[in-house]
Amino acid sequence: MIDREKVVNVLRKRFPAASAQDIAAAANAIVGLPTEYELLGSIDFEEFACAADSTRYTLDDLIGGRIRVYRRRDEGL
Repeated sequence: MIDREKVVNVLRKRFPAASAQDIAAAANAIVGLPTEYELLGSIDFEEFACAADSTRYTLDDLIGGRIRVYRRRDEGL
């Protein structure tokens, strides 16, 4: 069995600019853990408005691929 923490350490050294979320997702894929989050497509939304820092995002940003929305998978999946 592959030690996930060792994989995380190797990935951090190899990809220092990667986000913590990207490192975690890659480590989970390498050791075979199920994906914790699922990507929601723009078709799943009727409306979308989000303000982050000084930037505002709308459904057009979601459709255009400038922003992605994920949700945590259910425990049973």
